Formats: sequence, C-alpha cells, structure tokens
Amino acid sequence: MDSNLQLANHYLDVNIKNFKAMKALADKAIAQLSYEQFKVSIDGGESNSIEIIIKHLAGNMISRWSDIFTTDGEKPTRNRDTEFISSFNSTQEILEYWERGWKQLFDTLSSLTPDDLLRTITIRTEPHTVVQAIERQVYHYGSHIGQIIFLAKHLAGENWRTLSIPRGKSEEYLSKPLQKAAV
Repeated sequence: MDSNLQLANHYLDVNIKNFKAMKALADKAIAQLSYEQFKVSIDGGESNSIEIIIKHLAGNMISRWSDIFTTDGEKPTRNRDTEFISSFNSTQEILEYWERGWKQLFDTLSSLTPDDLLRTITIRTEPHTVVQAIERQVYHYGSHIGQIIFLAKHLAGENWRTLSIPRGKSEEYLSKPLQKAAV
C-alpha cells in the first residue's frame, strides 16, 4: 500500500479513535450528574452549564458534519444563539441531542476516504480542507469536553469517581500490565 494512502487512513482512524475517547470521558463525567446539576452555571454570568455546553457541541456537530461537501458547515437551520439558552426538560432530552450530534460526526468521519482529506469544504464561508476542518473541531470539542469534565467534577464533589488512574494509585496501576491494555 502506498505510504500516503497509509498515512491518510491512519489519520482518519486516529481522529475517529480520539473523538470516541473524548466522548467516552465526557459520558463518564456526565453519568455522575443529576438533571439539576446539568443546569448549574458556576458563576451565573458568562459561564455555561453542562446542558448548554452539550447543546452547543451537538448543534455544532450536526451543522458542521451534515452534507459537508455540498453545504456550508454553518447551516441556515442552525441557530447558534439558542444553543446558549436552557431548553431541555429532562436528562433524556439532553442525552438524546448529545448522541445525535456525535452520531452525525462519526457517520461523516467514517464515510470519508483518503481522497477526501484534501477536498475543500466551507465553514462560515471560509474554505477549509477536510484535514483543516477536522483539526478545527479537535481543539474546539476538546476544549468543551474539558469544561464538561471540570464542571462535572466540581458538581459531583466528594462523590466524584475518577475517569482515569486515581491519585496515589499510579504505582499500583503500573504494576498490573493487563490493566494497562484495558484502559
């Protein structure tokens, strides 16, 4: 196999895997919350609740990753400003929208071929290669996933269950080689 083709396939695989890892961390964090905690903003001002961050991320994913080669990534059907207004009435509604956004992202990324990576798509009237668009979303989604985890940890307080190796347990973790493969 041509090394450029191998690299392109590897790039797609790595990004899908990394997005899945981001989602898994966020899922583990939000699973520790009550419905009321999804709606808490820690300072009430410009800070967003986890509900709002989820709504924004899912709205972005649905807009950015639908019909990427034929429409602008900022769809006329997206009302970004409403993403910052609380509107969900249950945890189920929040999570259904969250899953819808991730499904759109993963369906689109899984459909891409190495030949697509240098194709031009448009986001807010600006041309991007598919690689640029993916990279743009990696840092955008990563920053918001970090916010979700930070807020969830704050809100869960002493009930927080760590998402990785617990403090003070690194040596124990490193001494068990079979556990490392599972994490």
